[in-house]
Amino acid sequence: MLDDPIWSSQLAAWAKDLPRPKAILIVSAHWESAPVSLTASGVPLVYDFGGFAQKYYEMTYATPDASDLTARVAAMMPDGEPVHQHRSRGLDHGAWVPLKIMYPDADIPVLQMSLPTNDPYTLLKLGERLRPLRDEGVLIIGSGFLTHGLPFLKEWSIDAAAPGWSKDFDLWAGEALARGDVDELAAYRSKAPGMPYAHPTVEHYIPLFITLGAADKADDPGEQKIDGYWMGLAKRSLQVA
Repeated sequence: MLDDPIWSSQLAAWAKDLPRPKAILIVSAHWESAPVSLTASGVPLVYDFGGFAQKYYEMTYATPDASDLTARVAAMMPDGEPVHQHRSRGLDHGAWVPLKIMYPDADIPVLQMSLPTNDPYTLLKLGERLRPLRDEGVLIIGSGFLTHGLPFLKEWSIDAAAPGWSKDFDLWAGEALARGDVDELAAYRSKAPGMPYAHPTVEHYIPLFITLGAADKADDPGEQKIDGYWMGLAKRSLQVA
């Protein structure tokens, strides 16, 4: 993504169109942990990938202290659902890579929250709890990939043609998002074409439900800001009202 001028420019332009956030709360496909866990400020990035050029392991993204947001998010969780303050974990690549493109100056506090479950409706409720943060100037991001069938890719290039399973799932999801059909999206295991190839594991799809839950109305169609494919995977992205 960092070396793709098309996708990078799309993300950068999207960020410029948004009101400047006071802080960012991001949920990434690359941190599944229960109970809800939160990153620490001022600790190194997580380089949770292998086989890439050395330059990626030397990249940094040092953002301002997010302790105020950490305390605010922890206070929003209901009694009986503890929040784990992870003192040694920084942002993983599902968080810092897109943010490095969207906000390259790294001058906005960023907090990452784990995915505590893969159940869409539980994640919708979690997004609803976080919704008031938006009125406080916090940008909430669900970071994933609309299709992520890495084991089934055959052509490893940025402009590779999308496999049929990727196109079928992407078009199904795009139509469901355009209708605001949350139940259809939540029933992806049985309703979506292209399964299980589009998502042999589900962590790249389910951040969507944090985003939908944080919307003013989860069944509002929102605005699909980016579409198309990258290495044959669907990069469709949604901005909610």
